[in-house]
Amino acid sequence: MNRRNRILVPAVLLIALVAVAGCKKKQAPPPPVTAPPATAPAPTAQITATPTVISAGDQVVLTWRTTDAANVSIEGIGDVPTSGVKTVTPSASTSYHLVARGEGGSADATARVTVNTPPAVVVPTNTMSAEEEFKANVQDVFFDYDTYDIRNDAQTTLSRDASYLASHPDVKIVIGGYCDERGSNEYNLALGQNRADATKNALVTAGIAASRIRVISYGKEKPFCSESTEDCWQQNRRAGFTMDR
Repeated sequence: MNRRNRILVPAVLLIALVAVAGCKKKQAPPPPVTAPPATAPAPTAQITATPTVISAGDQVVLTWRTTDAANVSIEGIGDVPTSGVKTVTPSASTSYHLVARGEGGSADATARVTVNTPPAVVVPTNTMSAEEEFKANVQDVFFDYDTYDIRNDAQTTLSRDASYLASHPDVKIVIGGYCDERGSNEYNLALGQNRADATKNALVTAGIAASRIRVISYGKEKPFCSESTEDCWQQNRRAGFTMDR
């Protein structure tokens, strides 16, 4: 009897274990790993202006480049290709703002151009009268003792006088011939006349119409200086200019 029990007990336990194992459900296998969706790259944007500082009226070359962009625009210009070059003429200082948009977002860049405004032209106000302006620009010429030859320094002065008269064609002049106190009245009147004529001829040679010039001799009657010295006599030996009224 005991031997039989020793055989049956293990057999019953084995059958129970098999039954329990058979009742368990099979576990489903884990789902396959799915890769996350790819992310589109973010756009990049660059823009440059050459040169960056100009004067009003000058041109500027804009150069830009983008990547991964579907739409590109520049403020003040509008839609542009994704990369390109454009010449512009800004009238005032301007910031060229570029915006690039794509599936991965947007990017922007800016190029600044400074336009220097030319300085205002200041027109000087001439407060001088016509007579004052004439005296400031038309200078007398001087002569050596007892001669009416045009000296080198007088030729330089007459060249400037002729330049002013040429630019003021409506101005007519009187050339007075003057002498120092030495010699007779008659001699000095003749010498003064020769000095005035020589001066007129020099201006005519420089292109001034003879009809604009009148001559007169004062001899020694109207001295500029009354002292009996060489410095004083030199001042009196001249051809003097006045406006002809």
